[in-house]
Amino acid sequence: MVAALGNDVPFYAFDYPSASEEQVNNHIEWLLDDLSRKTALHVGVVNMLELAVDQLKKRDLYSKALTMERSKGVAALLSALKGPLEPGKMAAALLDKFDAKPIDMLFLTGVGPAYPLIRTHSLLNNLQPLLGSVPLVLFFPGRFSGQSLQLFGDMQETPYYRAFRLVD
Repeated sequence: MVAALGNDVPFYAFDYPSASEEQVNNHIEWLLDDLSRKTALHVGVVNMLELAVDQLKKRDLYSKALTMERSKGVAALLSALKGPLEPGKMAAALLDKFDAKPIDMLFLTGVGPAYPLIRTHSLLNNLQPLLGSVPLVLFFPGRFSGQSLQLFGDMQETPYYRAFRLVD
């Protein structure tokens, strides 16, 4: 189901069981192809895990992060990556991808695999002032209750009140 993430911003959540990730990704590809053939909309698509890896590689931190995880563990790695993957920086990096050609709509994917490096509610809060009236569709492996995002259906996230649920 897709739900709107608030009356003040055009953010929508398409929540689905995490077991359906491959099916949803295939449908996104079909949808993008169909939209490109039938409309003049320029839809931007960002996979958050890929964006996080790209950002770490740009700063020459990716191989260092892998080494740190092996030597010091996941907790130390997550602590070390809080700065480089801070939500405001990730939101800015996301929008930088579309500097050359403005987008009419944004599809946000890969938030499940990016967890816990990127927290969805924090990213959305940072994107809201940057996107303005550009609609965003969050493809979310979990549940959106209308008030909170629950990644994978059972992890409680911080409440996010600005989304709308898209109903079938």
